[in-house]
Amino acid sequence: MKHFDLVIIGGGPIGIACGLEAKKKGLNYLIIEKGPIVNSLFNYPSNMQFFSSSERLEIDEIPFISKEAKPKRNEALEYYRRIVTSNHLNIQLFEKVESVRKSEHLFTIKTKKGTYTAPHVVVATGFYDLPNTLNIPGEDLPKVAHYYKDPHFYANQKLAVVGASNSAIDAALECWRKGSEVTLIIRGAEVGQRVKYWVRPDIINRIEEGSIKAYYHSTLKEVKENEIIIDTPEGDVHLKNDFVLALTGYKPNFEFLEKLGIELSDDEKRLPNYDPETMETNISGLYLAGVICGGMETHKWFIENSRIHAKVIVADILTKKFVESKDS
Repeated sequence: MKHFDLVIIGGGPIGIACGLEAKKKGLNYLIIEKGPIVNSLFNYPSNMQFFSSSERLEIDEIPFISKEAKPKRNEALEYYRRIVTSNHLNIQLFEKVESVRKSEHLFTIKTKKGTYTAPHVVVATGFYDLPNTLNIPGEDLPKVAHYYKDPHFYANQKLAVVGASNSAIDAALECWRKGSEVTLIIRGAEVGQRVKYWVRPDIINRIEEGSIKAYYHSTLKEVKENEIIIDTPEGDVHLKNDFVLALTGYKPNFEFLEKLGIELSDDEKRLPNYDPETMETNISGLYLAGVICGGMETHKWFIENSRIHAKVIVADILTKKFVESKDS
């Protein structure tokens, strides 16, 4: 069993920022990541381009240089990996946290590889691990995926893409350009307003010219081996189909947060209880950082506006340590 001043759960950009700040301030810390460095970014689509410009993705004022103003996935992987290796951050990779228990003033963090204790814990696990499922017949078929990686896989195939946000629209356009016969299934009346401003006109033009078929005010009703059934305002539509990309968004691991004792709001937003001045939750010594703070409002927090969480959290920990040392 190893003891630390701070254990950070999650090795994404914000978890890395917390580790950097802890190291700068002399705290004995550990970052635990269940996958590779910046696991969520690693699992993004191969050709993904960020909405934010590179300087907005910087952490700890370390320059992020990219070929274009808005960097690609591989450039981000290189940037954050170099930060970890160059700064010799104390990070354990491919180590999933199984439980976190608090006894008096100390947390015990158990993983498949070890057990750690610390008076302070930061949860910076993001929301990319759990997809919002459709809960329809056939969703468990091998032809259905909730994550999209590369358009080559879908070349010359009949592909249905469910969703109207950035991930769905990017996938629809990329796969169409690689030869897929793409059908978009959109629950609302239009392509999402938050779609990247240089992409939205592209998809609208492809729909209007008939290159990509779009069903609005529609939902996917059922998936079968060789077809799908779409519930549209005009009734059920049966289409021949090879693959389905259900890109309907993702959500934080609320079950994990509840097991930690973090209170969540009763409404559909499921906002976690934390003090925005310190990022400390209703559990003393337990902090939240990054996009997980937004609950189901996954569009609220990004790297660019949550990187400050690292400094806020470490400052609060140091304040508490100072008070405790004075009292003792």
